[in-house]
Amino acid sequence: MKTVAVFCGSRTGAPIYEEHARRLGAQLAARDITLVYGGGKVGLMGAIADSVMTHGGSAIGIIPSFLHSREIAHTGITELHIVETMHERKKMMADLAEGFIMMPGGAGTLEEFFEIFTWAQIGLHHKPVGVLNTHAFYEPLQNMLRHMNQQGFIDTPQLDIAVFDDDPVRLLDHLTQQ
Repeated sequence: MKTVAVFCGSRTGAPIYEEHARRLGAQLAARDITLVYGGGKVGLMGAIADSVMTHGGSAIGIIPSFLHSREIAHTGITELHIVETMHERKKMMADLAEGFIMMPGGAGTLEEFFEIFTWAQIGLHHKPVGVLNTHAFYEPLQNMLRHMNQQGFIDTPQLDIAVFDDDPVRLLDHLTQQ
């Protein structure tokens, strides 16, 4: 895996989330994996991009023009692409990525993750998908996916589409072995 799209918040949340974003960024750089992300320099987006760049890695940001000032586009990364719509952003991220990781974030982060998850369910891609479950942030999501399975809305093998781990290093180890 040479590129990974990371979905994460434009806010930092608790300090542990930013710490894990920086650890993940350092690991991406150390493994020569290019970060593909939303292009902002604020929140967890900025933290992971800064970490990748500080550790000598590459980061490709993709940001819609209407978010250019709100998410404060990161000009200190390897490449910054300004697109017109969120759909273009997500498509470009998916096209460039050989794998996906969701870190803590808000509704937009979940929306990006579920699009990729759904695409895997219906066979549109076979790329590894990981969830950085820092401080059990996504425990409710894991429980919801299990509940969907128990109620007959997700097949049991589809529960394995996304790998959940609370450690950035272990998560990357698992995704790069797929």
